[in-house]
Amino acid sequence: MGNADPVYPSSSVERLHRVAIPPPQPFVKSLKNSLKETFFPDDPLRQFKKQPPSVKFVLGLKYFFPILEWAPRYTLEFLKSDLIAGITIASLAIPQGISYAKLANLPPILGLYSSFVPPLVYAIMGSSRDLAVGTVAVASLLTASMLGNEVNANENPKLYLHLAFTATFFAGVFQASLGLLRLGFIVDLLSHATIVGFMAGAATVVCLQQLKGILGLEHFTHGTDLVSVMRSVFGQTHMWRWESGVLGCCFLFFLISTKHFSKRKPKFFWVSAMAPLTSVILGSLLVYLTHAEKHGVEVIGHLKEGLNPPSFGDLIFVSPYLTIAIKTGIITGVIALAEGIAVGRSFAMFKNYHIDGNKEMIAFGMMNIAGSFSSCYLTTGPFSRSAVNYNAGCKTAVSNIVMAIAIMFTLLFLIPLFHYTPIVVLAAIIISAMLGLIDYEAAVHLWKIDKFDFVVCMSAYIGVVFGSVEIGLVVAVAISLLRVLLFIARPKTLALGNIPNSMIYRSLEQYPNANNVPGILILEIDSPIYFANSSYLRERIARWIDEEEDRIKSSGETSLQYVILDMSSVGNIDTSGISMLEELTKTIDRRGLKLVLANPGGEVMKKLNKSQFIENIGQNWIYLTVGEAVGACTYMLHTCKPNLEKAEPEAWNSV
Repeated sequence: MGNADPVYPSSSVERLHRVAIPPPQPFVKSLKNSLKETFFPDDPLRQFKKQPPSVKFVLGLKYFFPILEWAPRYTLEFLKSDLIAGITIASLAIPQGISYAKLANLPPILGLYSSFVPPLVYAIMGSSRDLAVGTVAVASLLTASMLGNEVNANENPKLYLHLAFTATFFAGVFQASLGLLRLGFIVDLLSHATIVGFMAGAATVVCLQQLKGILGLEHFTHGTDLVSVMRSVFGQTHMWRWESGVLGCCFLFFLISTKHFSKRKPKFFWVSAMAPLTSVILGSLLVYLTHAEKHGVEVIGHLKEGLNPPSFGDLIFVSPYLTIAIKTGIITGVIALAEGIAVGRSFAMFKNYHIDGNKEMIAFGMMNIAGSFSSCYLTTGPFSRSAVNYNAGCKTAVSNIVMAIAIMFTLLFLIPLFHYTPIVVLAAIIISAMLGLIDYEAAVHLWKIDKFDFVVCMSAYIGVVFGSVEIGLVVAVAISLLRVLLFIARPKTLALGNIPNSMIYRSLEQYPNANNVPGILILEIDSPIYFANSSYLRERIARWIDEEEDRIKSSGETSLQYVILDMSSVGNIDTSGISMLEELTKTIDRRGLKLVLANPGGEVMKKLNKSQFIENIGQNWIYLTVGEAVGACTYMLHTCKPNLEKAEPEAWNSV
């Protein structure tokens, strides 16, 4: 990088504008604006402005119950599409619901209960047209893992069941509270890399757990880590049942084949959607005709007929189990929110419409609260079911209502038909669904784009697979938070240079053709200045000055006289940051240099003015642009003596 004087058009010589200090605002108004930007960035109350009370009431109802907005425009064509989509996802919901309930160590019938009431609530309160509501494997595994640490589902099934309802209630309360209090940004702590790794790890653990069903084992470890599962599997080789293994492998091959076929030919999406129910029907017929249950193939057995019984009286609000119920509810609630909102936004993007994340949280929360009162456990918007709903051509949330009606019909009249459903078929259904969550392509993409994100992803995966689901989640969130802290505590500082034949100043690292300006060091601070990074910035700027002086000595160029800080990216500053600037000014003065500020923002100027920093440094040393600051410093270098620490650019200002 060579040194060259920048070109200054004659029109830039006059300093027509000074950096303005915003007029003072009352504290209450300033606080109101800050809270609005924090909690209402989308300004949801905009539609209520200048409306009569009756209209505001109707708009409020439509906000909390979106069905009131689209129902009047509903047509027969929409009904045809939603009817097909609803029946299709019901055929997937029945076997998945039973399978995931078994995964959560809950009675299989709860999987069907959870596909009846919550979808009806979501259809009324949800804003996504494509989301299909139901239970999910990861939340089911978390429920089994966390509650199983306190209560054994086999030894005390009634208490375990009641704790599951209580955890679902607290998950719903937590979700609805986040939405009502506009705290949805908390869910964003689960970054994309965290979710990819966590979901893949959870899917791996779920697949390993299904070896119990595939191999027909009666006794199995309660641990979810890889070592415990492998020890349990290979420690009981004499208990493996070949009949169960052959049946499981055949159905798993069938399910994976249909999924691959539908992926290659999207028009035949219904093939993979119907495959789980087909497997249940074929497996049940096979067991019934061959009496395989007498030869080591375990079946579901008796299921209670009828609709959801009320469970409000079963909720537990007393110690010592209240703590674990709240903890389980919050953790599973966050995971369910992250998955459901991500799925809803993905399909909304495909169809070019918008969903409100906070409204979705309220809808999820209310459907889980209602579910906890009606013998359901945690539900959200699973990707597999929503993808089938989308591909089936759904138009509105009525597809969820159709699914719920189909589940209701099943609960009332078809439950006895599932008596002979083999457990091994349910295990095959779960494994085939989980394989889709192991997104190795996303992990490779993370490696190519951002190595730190890849580390976060793999930390979550390794933590889940070799530790536990909770450990993996905690490790991933901790590393993600560490990265956020590093972004805050170690912000980027860049040395800028002049792009030849222009007044543009850009990073010397990004633009190798940019030139250093003789006698001037231009630095850009790329973040707000807070207590967390003020000490680092002071030391880093001092190092920049040392490095620049060493470079000048070795090249024999004009000695350094000015340090310009480009503060365009400094959105805010606190008292620690102001103290850092004051110390930096004194340090630079002692070295015979002068500190110059370029383009500080309104909030920064307001605080610098109140702290009297502007008065101490002098308004004449604060410029609107880097180009103007460089022009002033260059003028001073060419017209004044080398030692300019006491000089004021009056000549420049009066030209």
